[in-house]
Amino acid sequence: MDNDQRQADLREAALEYHRYPTPGKIAVQPTKGLSNQIDLALAYSPGVAHACHAIVDDADASSLYTSRANLVGVITNGTAVLGLGNIGPLAAKPVMEGKGCLFKKFAGIDVFDIELAERDPDRLIDMIAAMEPTLGGINLEDIKAPECFHIEARLKERMSIPVFHDDQHGTAIISAAAILNALRITGKKAAAVKVVCSGAGAAAISCLNLWCDLGVLRENIVVCDSKGVIYVGREADMEPTKARYARDTEARTLADAIDGADVFLGLSAAGLLQPEMLARMAAQPIVFALANPIPEIMPELAREVRPDVIIATGRSDYPNQVNNVLCFPFIFRGALDVGARGINEEMKMACVKALAEMAQQEVSDEVAMAYPGERLTFGADYLIPKPFDPRLITTIAPAVAQAAMSTGLASRPIADFTAYRERLREFVYQTGVGMRAIFSAAKRGRKTRIVYPDGEDERMLRAAQTILNEGLTRPILIGRPNVIAARLQRIGSRLRIGSQIEVVDPNSDTRYRECWTAYHELRKRHGVTIDIAKSRLRNDNTIIGAMLVRLGHADGMICGLSGRFAHHLRQVDEIIGKAPGCTTMAAMTHVLLPGRALFLCDTHVNEEPDAQQLAEITLMAADAVRRFKIRPKVALLSHSNFGSSQTAAARKVADALMLVRARAPDLEIDGEMHGESALSEAIRRQSDPLSPLTGEANVLVMPNLDAANISYNLLKMTGGDGMSVGPILLGAARPVHLLAPTSSVRRVVDMTALVVVDAASK
Repeated sequence: MDNDQRQADLREAALEYHRYPTPGKIAVQPTKGLSNQIDLALAYSPGVAHACHAIVDDADASSLYTSRANLVGVITNGTAVLGLGNIGPLAAKPVMEGKGCLFKKFAGIDVFDIELAERDPDRLIDMIAAMEPTLGGINLEDIKAPECFHIEARLKERMSIPVFHDDQHGTAIISAAAILNALRITGKKAAAVKVVCSGAGAAAISCLNLWCDLGVLRENIVVCDSKGVIYVGREADMEPTKARYARDTEARTLADAIDGADVFLGLSAAGLLQPEMLARMAAQPIVFALANPIPEIMPELAREVRPDVIIATGRSDYPNQVNNVLCFPFIFRGALDVGARGINEEMKMACVKALAEMAQQEVSDEVAMAYPGERLTFGADYLIPKPFDPRLITTIAPAVAQAAMSTGLASRPIADFTAYRERLREFVYQTGVGMRAIFSAAKRGRKTRIVYPDGEDERMLRAAQTILNEGLTRPILIGRPNVIAARLQRIGSRLRIGSQIEVVDPNSDTRYRECWTAYHELRKRHGVTIDIAKSRLRNDNTIIGAMLVRLGHADGMICGLSGRFAHHLRQVDEIIGKAPGCTTMAAMTHVLLPGRALFLCDTHVNEEPDAQQLAEITLMAADAVRRFKIRPKVALLSHSNFGSSQTAAARKVADALMLVRARAPDLEIDGEMHGESALSEAIRRQSDPLSPLTGEANVLVMPNLDAANISYNLLKMTGGDGMSVGPILLGAARPVHLLAPTSSVRRVVDMTALVVVDAASK
C-alpha cells in the first residue's frame, strides 16, 4: 500500500471516528443523581443557595461544593495548531476536544475546551483572565510564538491558578527527562556537551531554557531558525526569546554549526538534518528529531549513517517518543490536588526527574502487554516511559504536589502522601477503597513469607518487583533458578535471586526429603507411594508450595497462573485442608464497578450447593468482606423474589437464609430475591417494606456456580472495564488463593495483599 492510500485511509478512519456515534469526542455528564423532586431541590433551587452562601463566606469552599478544583480550561486561538499552522479557533476545536479526552483518560481531570476568536494578545489575556472563577487551571494550547510567551507570562501574573502552555513546557519537560537519561547512557556531562538546535519557536526555546536548568551551558548552544544561525549582531527576526541564545560564531547555517555537536534538537521541519550532517557529529550523537509528522531525520536513516546514534522523535511508531501526554495530565493532577496557585520551575523540574527515574525502573506488565515485541529496558531505545504506563500518575503527580508544597504554592497541602498515592492508585487500577484498606493492613502487619508456585511465569516475575516495591512481602518463587534468572534478564528486571527473592528449586532443595516424606505420610492411604511422592515433589509446583505452607516454611500461597483451577484446588484441599468448622470451600470475586463494588460467590467451586453449603458460603463471604473494612450487606439471589416461586431452587435459597439468620443474627441479609431488588432499595420495598436489608447489597450469593460465574464475567466486562479482585478462596485452613490463568500482574499484587493480611492475622 502506497503512502497516498495510507493517508486516505487514515483520513476516512479519523473522520468516521469523530462523526460516530455522536459528533465530537467529549460530553458533560452530571455527577449527582437527578431522578426525583428531592434531587432537583438539592441540585438547583432552593438547595443550591446554601452552596452559594458557603462560597460567599469562604471562597476556598468552591473546591468543596463545585467542580472547579478538578476543572481545566484547554484554551486556544488557533494560531499555531499542530503542524497545520494558523487554521483558526473553529478548526482547532477537534484538537482541544482531544486534549480534553487525554486529561480525563489519564488523570481523571474534567475539561472545558475553549476556542477564542481573538488574535490580539492583550485582549486574549483579558478574556482568559476573566474566566478564573470558572476554572481550576489553564492549559494554553496552539498559540503562536512569540505571543504565547507574553500571554503566558501575563496570565501567570494576573491569575492565582495553574497556567501552563503545553506546547512550550510539556515538550520541554519530556525532552529534559530524555536528555538526562541519554547523557547518563553515553556518560557525557551536561556542562560539556555541544548542542545544536533547529527551530526557535515556543517549544524549542522552552526546551533549551529547561536544559540549561539541568546544567547545559548556554554558551555551548547554537540555535538555528528559518533565517539560519542566531548570532550576535543579527537583526532579522530577533525577538528577546531568541536573542538570549545569540552566539558569537562564524557559523551561519545548520550545516556549519553541526560539526562536532553532541546533541541535535529539532523542532522545525522534515528532513533538515541531512545524513552528511549527522556523520559529522561527535561520538554517540544524541538526536532529538521532534518535527511532526516527519522528523528532521528518520530513525532508520540516522542509524544507517551513525549506528551509535541515540534518537528520539515525536512519533509513536518509533522508540523514544517525546509525547506531551507523559506530562500535562499529571502535572495538573498534582497541582490541582494541592490547590496550587501556579506552576513554577520547581514543579516542572520535579516532573522531569520523576520521569527520568521512572524510565530506569522495570516496566509494568500493563506496559509490556500494550507494547508487545518491544524491549522496554532502560537504554538507548528506552529513554522515557511509555504513555500507557499506569505508574505515571502515581509517580509524577505526588512529585509535583510535593514541589508545590515545598515552594509555598499549595493552598491545600496534602498531609498524608501515602494515602494520596493510594487514591491515585485506585484511580488508575480502579481498585476502590476496599483494596486501600487491604494494602494498608498488609504493610502494617507482621512480616510474612508467601510462596508462589508459578515462579517462572513472567507475570509473576514482574509482580514480584511490585510486591517488593509496595513492601508487602519477600516472595518465595518456585522454579528453576537458571530459567528465572534468564527471564528476569529478558524483561529487564533488576531483581536478584537470594538478596531480594527466595527461589525454591524443585530439583535441588534442602527441604526436599522433609516435604516428600510428609506428603507420603499424608497421602499414603490414597494411593501415593514413596516413588509417587518423590516424583510429585519434583514436578508439581502447587504440591511443593502447599507442603511448604503445611510444614511452616511459608505463611501463605498464591498459585494458578498456569494449569486448571480444579487441579490446584484439589491439591490445596488434600494438603492444606479446610478450616476448622468448615465443610466446604468456595470462591468469592470482588468486581469493581463505577460507583459500587460487589462481592459475588460462589464463582468457581461448588456446582450446585445445597442450603447448608449456601449458608456456610454466605458466612465465610461476610467475614472476608469485613477484612476490606466494608460492612457486608448480603442478598441471596434467585429467580424467585420473596416467595414468588416455590421451586426447589427457590426453597433452597430461602432455607439458606434461615440457617444464616440462626447462626449470625446481626448480619444484614435478606432473600430470596431478584438482582434488581438486591441493588435497589426502592424496588425491594415494593415487595417487602420491612426488609432488614437497607440500601444496596454488596455481597451477592448466587444459587449455583453457573449463575455466579456468568454474572461475574458479564459484570466485569460490561461495567467494570475488566477489573476484578479474586477469586478469593474461602474455607481453607491456611491463607491460600487460586488465580485464574488470565490473571494480570495487578491481580497477583492485589491477591498478595489479601493473603498477607490473612497470614499476618494467624
